[in-house]
Amino acid sequence: MLPRSGDVLHVTRAASVQFLRPILFRVIRVLDRPTYDGWLWLEGYELNAAGDAVNRRSIFVQREGLRQAQAAPQPRPHTVRSARRPTARTPVRVG
Repeated sequence: MLPRSGDVLHVTRAASVQFLRPILFRVIRVLDRPTYDGWLWLEGYELNAAGDAVNRRSIFVQREGLRQAQAAPQPRPHTVRSARRPTARTPVRVG
């Protein structure tokens, strides 16, 4: 599983030995750094139990050890806005 922006991951010891205590992690992006095969650098936010971001982090994890807690929302379709009415412009007296 390759995470994408907005995904919430459950990161445990299966992803890396540094996570003795599992965390929830919201992905900002997958960093393009050289790594070992099957490993990733992720940038994002550590979340508390309420789902609030508490710490911005970069983590080095094994792709196979990541578990998706919540998928990123689907992008909204592009909406076309109607044309704006021209604003009436009048001179302003100064002084």
